[in-house]
Amino acid sequence: MTDPTTMALTELAAKGADADFVKQTLQFALQRLMEMDVETLSKAAYGERSEERINSRNGYRDRAWETRAGTVDLKIPKLRSGSYFPAFWNPVGLPRRP
Repeated sequence: MTDPTTMALTELAAKGADADFVKQTLQFALQRLMEMDVETLSKAAYGERSEERINSRNGYRDRAWETRAGTVDLKIPKLRSGSYFPAFWNPVGLPRRP
């Protein structure tokens, strides 16, 4: 039997219900990282009115990200002025879309 502490992520993903947990946890963590990043860029939280605000949001772009745990569906925040692309996206060699 495989020792759970040394089990590869692909083996864990193949186990079914555990795969959903891994994917959902990854999706939640990445969504939260993007939200915090956009809050920092715009200098205000989502829906917050602030004198310091320098940008505002303009919806989301749906993107699928292929990982060893499976496909993770992400909603990448859009900004009214300029653009936002998560920093974690490019290091894995994914193409950048407009």
